[in-house]
Amino acid sequence: MERRAFVSEKELEYQRECAERVRAVHAGETAWVDTYGCQQNEADSERMRGMLRDMGYILVSDEHADVVVINSCAVREHAEQRVFGNIGHMTHTKKENPNMKIILAGCMAGEETVREKVRRSYRHVDALLDTTSFWRLPETLLRLYEDGGRIIEDGEPDSRIAEELPVVRTSPYKAHVSIMYGCNNFCSYCIVPYVRGRERSRLPEDVIREVRELAESGCHDIMLLGQNVNSYSGGGKSFAELLAACAELEGDFVLRFMTSHPKDCSRELIDVIASHPKVERHIHLPVQSGSDEILRRMNRRYTAEHYISLIDYAREKIPGVIFTSDIIIGFPDESEEDFERTLDLVRRVRYDSLFTFIYSKRSGTPAAEMPDPVTHAEKVERFRRLNALQDSITLEDRAPLVGRTMRVHIDGESRTGELNLTARTQDGRLVSLKGSTELIGGWHTVKVTGVSTFSLSAELA
Repeated sequence: MERRAFVSEKELEYQRECAERVRAVHAGETAWVDTYGCQQNEADSERMRGMLRDMGYILVSDEHADVVVINSCAVREHAEQRVFGNIGHMTHTKKENPNMKIILAGCMAGEETVREKVRRSYRHVDALLDTTSFWRLPETLLRLYEDGGRIIEDGEPDSRIAEELPVVRTSPYKAHVSIMYGCNNFCSYCIVPYVRGRERSRLPEDVIREVRELAESGCHDIMLLGQNVNSYSGGGKSFAELLAACAELEGDFVLRFMTSHPKDCSRELIDVIASHPKVERHIHLPVQSGSDEILRRMNRRYTAEHYISLIDYAREKIPGVIFTSDIIIGFPDESEEDFERTLDLVRRVRYDSLFTFIYSKRSGTPAAEMPDPVTHAEKVERFRRLNALQDSITLEDRAPLVGRTMRVHIDGESRTGELNLTARTQDGRLVSLKGSTELIGGWHTVKVTGVSTFSLSAELA
């Protein structure tokens, strides 16, 4: 891969110089990175926290911090409204501390309509940093401090990769590793290609080195991330080849990955999962609809038949593999027959769980211009029926797990209830159990005591 696809060392050195200049004046002040949306946003936030730490800031979770970075999501309208609501509330916070800096980062910062709205109506926001330029955070803060004014610039996504950024991870035992950025699929409902830019992949040696270092540090749960991991092509390697290389590294860890696009999910990838025990026995494979007509209008470029053939092949090769998926209800002009085909596919596949959404119109996407005669009430009713079906499947298929022992990685504390610890099975299911916090970070054998649509409950075996 050509080096021009990457941010140069000279540019990164300049960011480090900016960080030192900020640190000289503002070390000891506080900073908060507030994250919305997907795991990719979480990974980006970990890098921004790393840069803020290197600038001398004390990381907090408080909107009254001296620097607030809002790492936003633009996938659905509700997410944008929530971000704008929270930004609006911070008008009062900034009046109390006029020297604080508010930066809107993430996918929303890449939308032209958002930039204009921030310019006009949210004048207390000091700067925008889209998903392709967040590595310029030190330079941005230095400009805000030294030059004053606001930094709200127009332009195309940078579409380069910045390596070797500092990172502050939320857990020493779990890690997100971005292997590629951007998307070339242009599904008709999706804004991601417009705000995250075209696909670009990291070099395999960089990814493998990061995974190796995480495994050597005692990280047990490593997730490889990309808008479409199946499209990875760094250094001429396919995603299947990269996954196999990572799975062959030494260490006691599980490799997870998301998100996969069915049109690029190869049998080679399924074979790699089957032959490498370190790769979790779970595939998140978003189908979006069971209707070929809706899939065509979504520009998904596969059929329900092809999708089911992948499921069947994986179940043949990987005993016990579980599937999860995303489904959009109420895509423009979805008929009752289209919806019934989605229900039929769910019955056929029997997912362990689903992420379900009512279609959200995103300005600038082709689907936003499609006629949509189906009422919101009809969409809500279909949404209810789909979730009722999936809940029944989940409970029915999980019931035989009660009494079974399984190996789990205990990864954190629960916020509610007597079952104070959270864990993951090797096939990705969430587990709640009671125990000492000293167990966090280790592998343990548990006995399943109950099931729900959300998680398994268990006790130490």
